Amino acid sequence: MSLDELKRLKKDLDKAIANYDDRRKAEARRDLEEKAREYGFSLSELADVKTTKRAALAPKYRNPSNPEQTWSGRGRQPTWFREAIEAGTEPDDLKI
Repeated sequence: MSLDELKRLKKDLDKAIANYDDRRKAEARRDLEEKAREYGFSLSELADVKTTKRAALAPKYRNPSNPEQTWSGRGRQPTWFREAIEAGTEPDDLKI
């Protein structure tokens, strides 16, 4: 087989695997919904997952050269913050 034929075959195989997974998930969902109905519930009632959304944190630092760029101080340091610190700027100098 040529390289193009092998790539096409791999693409088709990946697609078939994804479709297989989707079918299995749908089958499992149908089975679970049926079982829930036997007990007088819906699946969504049994899987009542309450998601809580975290409030956005107020920005703690501001890029002096671009005031639109801010950072809360949590998570990965933005490039502008890291570069300012490496250039000798104190973190307190960047606080809002």
